[in-house]
Amino acid sequence: MAEPARPYIAALRAGHDRLVSEVEDLGPDDLFAQSGAAEWPLHGVLSHLGSGAEIARLTLLSQLAPSGTEVEAPDVEAIWDRWNALGADERAKGFIEANGELVALYESLTDEQLRDARIDLGYLPEPIDIATLASMRLSEQTLHGWDVIVAHEPDAPLMPEAVPHLIERSGALLGWIGKAGQLDERPVAILVRTSDPERRFGLYIADAVSIGEAPEDPTGTLDLPAESWLRLVAGRLGEGRTPAGVSVSGPVSLDDLRRVFPGY
Repeated sequence: MAEPARPYIAALRAGHDRLVSEVEDLGPDDLFAQSGAAEWPLHGVLSHLGSGAEIARLTLLSQLAPSGTEVEAPDVEAIWDRWNALGADERAKGFIEANGELVALYESLTDEQLRDARIDLGYLPEPIDIATLASMRLSEQTLHGWDVIVAHEPDAPLMPEAVPHLIERSGALLGWIGKAGQLDERPVAILVRTSDPERRFGLYIADAVSIGEAPEDPTGTLDLPAESWLRLVAGRLGEGRTPAGVSVSGPVSLDDLRRVFPGY
């Protein structure tokens, strides 16, 4: 069905429009402020988002081309080199253009394409559908968009339009990004309870990190807003950016979980 992809695309549009408004209000000096990503100033985040949008759009176009039409896949290294050479202001303007073009491309896809197309990213075991692809981009745009916004709104949460969609897929990458070896006491089965939206599930840390059904006899509990859960697993729930509604019980502390999820 085409419908599952459309909510992700609508959330991409809402997030893009919010980010454009934020970026357009920035002055030249603001672009050099420290972002929520420790390794990048604001213009570095915008370069990452903009180059990623360009690569994603060209990848989509190359793989959606009609049969018999030759469209080259993007030269990723060349795109990165070009963005790396841009000045801060050029990166900001380039992000607005490139990300807007990507969102517009998603919006232009037909019901048939949304339903049937499969995109080979090269680094996943098999091609993925448009809903999965759009959800991956929504996660990147939302988290890195937060990196931009918190530079001048330190208490900002993730953009609310994206959270209900991302919470449903938040376990997809935990096996890759979670560092189970950072936890001394294993295995553990933590009952996670989120609000806005409300969800109950289990966070399991043993030889690897995964989520599953809520444990009947949990090792501990973790209560927090859904957006804070998403930021935790993305390494963006530091001490100074943790809302009061976050609470942990049991032998595993919030600092322990921060080490398990160092970020990316």
